[in-house]
Amino acid sequence: MQLQDKYRIALLSAYAIALHGFESLLPSPIPWLRLGLANIITLVALCLYGLRVAMMVTLIRVTLSSLFTGTFLGPGFMLSMGGGVTSTLAMGYVLYLSPRLFSPVGLSVLGALFHNMAQVLLAYVLIIQRLGAILLISPFIIFLGVVTGTVNGIVATLIIQNLKKNSEK
Repeated sequence: MQLQDKYRIALLSAYAIALHGFESLLPSPIPWLRLGLANIITLVALCLYGLRVAMMVTLIRVTLSSLFTGTFLGPGFMLSMGGGVTSTLAMGYVLYLSPRLFSPVGLSVLGALFHNMAQVLLAYVLIIQRLGAILLISPFIIFLGVVTGTVNGIVATLIIQNLKKNSEK
């Protein structure tokens, strides 16, 4: 890994952690509901620098954020790590197979769906273990994931366009 990649990963991870921290300050009508703002940075990293950088940003963000909040190795950490890794891999795989098939918005929605499916599965296995409850809440979680994935994808698209425009100058 080149020194430039290390700096890039560190900077993107810091942005993602800052967004995660900012998001935790926002009031939430439902305790587990998150907008996933830090995932914007993962998507930017994926689209501009590839899967390896995006995965490192995800791993660093989830680990350090959980250490800062005192949830490391707890259920919240497990759900966050499982969702983050699954969504980053899904987006990276689709981007690798067909780079022009999805825009950043489409990748973000896909990532949100995989993130939510992984979290629902992990919640079932680790915490809830009641299929009825999982089936009841899943459509709501998936709907919210599509909405937040769309918004985050739009923001990521604007950031990517701005970064590309500024790098051409």
